Amino acid sequence: MPFLLFSPSAQNLLSEKVDQMMEWSSRRSVIRMNGDKFRRYVKAPPRNYSVIVMFTALQPQRQCSVCRQANEEYQVLANSWRYSSAFSNKLFFTVVDYDEGADVFQQLNMNSAPTFMHFPAKGKPKRADSFDLQRIGFASEQLAKWIADRTDVQIRVFRPPNYSGTIALALLVSLVGGLLYLRRNNLEFIYNKTGWAMAALCVVFAMTSGQMWNHIRGPPYAHKNPQNGQVSYIHGSSQAQFVAESHIILLLNAAITMGMVLLNEAATSKGDVGKRRIICLVGLGLVVFFFSFLLSIFRSKYHGYPYR
Repeated sequence: MPFLLFSPSAQNLLSEKVDQMMEWSSRRSVIRMNGDKFRRYVKAPPRNYSVIVMFTALQPQRQCSVCRQANEEYQVLANSWRYSSAFSNKLFFTVVDYDEGADVFQQLNMNSAPTFMHFPAKGKPKRADSFDLQRIGFASEQLAKWIADRTDVQIRVFRPPNYSGTIALALLVSLVGGLLYLRRNNLEFIYNKTGWAMAALCVVFAMTSGQMWNHIRGPPYAHKNPQNGQVSYIHGSSQAQFVAESHIILLLNAAITMGMVLLNEAATSKGDVGKRRIICLVGLGLVVFFFSFLLSIFRSKYHGYPYR
């Protein structure tokens, strides 16, 4: 009955809900909600404001490290909105913890966390109102872009100063400078081909394992299902990955490379034949075993690949 939306009682109820949400938002940027608050202020009409909800499991016994990482990014985004000049009562950030609102998870048939959803001011949430965390990651900038697409509210993300990178760079420069100073009378190590080859391999391993993708997209380290506690380190889609997955790929590539180096050493060295045979077998074993493992990961992510 649309006319109820314009009745005095509905207007009074709407004004009461908006005032309450503004009061909560003035205390903290992210409003904590249980099942009753969620149903009253997010699901039930009347409502003329949009709500971003993070469904999560932050209690220590849940051991959800991804939830804590996502919560940090979510807090950065909510604070950026709360303390911006464009802040209004048209958008609110809320959170529902599994241990405080398990009934909400059941109501929405939700079996994983963290999950971000947008509840529009009018109508029910559509498919696009669920944030694709597995593919995009949970960086504040990505969340802000998604919110702009769903609500037309532009949020400029302001992060607190982080000097860890500057300090690390300064320490590295000091370390290298000190080493060069101590070895100033003997700098032959700079021309060491093995050292430069190892440094180049480290860069190659980092890039081929997807570290740059992790830096851009900000994916979770792993995924833990709050229902059964199962932890996934390999993403099931070819369009995304976990940080732990890139570490696994890095180690596999390093092991395969070590095997190839040993095979080359066995073929080109002029030492004892028995020793060369052992080196050859070890190198061959490394290549076969770890490449098979790498191929199995590839197969689990690219289900349609013609393996036959």
